[in-house]
Amino acid sequence: MSFHIEKTLAGYARAAVDLRTRMTEYARSRFAQQYLRAFLTPHLDPADDDATPQKKALDAFARVAHEPWQHGEPYVLAPAMTAIIAAAAQALDLTGDIISNDVAPSDAGVLFLPEPIYERDVQGHVTSIGAITWAKWHNTSSGRTGWWILGWADRDDPLDPAAIRRRQQLAEAPELAAQFGPYVLNSFAEIPIGTTITALDDPPAPVDAEWQSAPDGRFCIDETAMRTSAVAAILYAFWRIQEQPIATVAAPPLDRPARRRALRAGLRHDTRVVMLRRTNPVAEPGGGEARWHYRVRFLVRGHWRRLVNADGQAYRIWIHSYIKGPEGAPLLLGETVSVLAR
Repeated sequence: MSFHIEKTLAGYARAAVDLRTRMTEYARSRFAQQYLRAFLTPHLDPADDDATPQKKALDAFARVAHEPWQHGEPYVLAPAMTAIIAAAAQALDLTGDIISNDVAPSDAGVLFLPEPIYERDVQGHVTSIGAITWAKWHNTSSGRTGWWILGWADRDDPLDPAAIRRRQQLAEAPELAAQFGPYVLNSFAEIPIGTTITALDDPPAPVDAEWQSAPDGRFCIDETAMRTSAVAAILYAFWRIQEQPIATVAAPPLDRPARRRALRAGLRHDTRVVMLRRTNPVAEPGGGEARWHYRVRFLVRGHWRRLVNADGQAYRIWIHSYIKGPEGAPLLLGETVSVLAR
């Protein structure tokens, strides 16, 4: 199950539970620890011969990388919001800002992007960001607090050049390919809390090579023009925009089988989908008359309204008949006519 086949809110909730369950199982595997060590090795201090600090760093990073999949708050970014978040992230520069402790909606979480945002590094390579996890950390030795932010690529993204290259490399090693989770770690960043954010180091000069093209119709962030890490900028833009009136957050109901799978895996199953708020046009193009302006009052029959409570359970309430329309407008009444047709 994945977001490639799910298009409804309930489908997004089911896919989120399935993917988080699989990522939680992947995190417990030896292969996940080996991959994490290989990923972090270039970032460790080669002059440090003592294995103890490195082991502590790897253990801490493993917790930050893997625990949000199980215990973090899950969010799904609706495709209609992807371009808005990506455009805001591309223009974002946090240099000199001081981030407060309550900027994030939770201490840990995972954001799914059914429509991935792509990033191009200074080497011209393009890869997708299909999910982002975050977790708050506190360094007891230095007293620093901040957010660790990790970007994950969708392993099965049919449009991601990095995923296509990975599948080609693993085609002759199916036993190795089977050990990967549905998402592959490809980037990480840090946002400090309560201290001034410094700009990224100047990137190295771009290599003289052919740059990969991003998939048609998808947003691609060019890291050579960014002052903030792409994955951090995307997540920070999501944190701020999901609080604005432009966005609305829905908690779709989860069917019983998916809810049971979540409970067995110890997952939070209150997935929220962040969507673009629907607005009704006030007027016709050209400043014409309002589109949905009623000229008469009329009787609305009693009916059932379907709602969802805070726990994601569907229920319904009875709406009694009432009169709809602008005050003072003529009341439209008449006989009820039944029409039989074949």
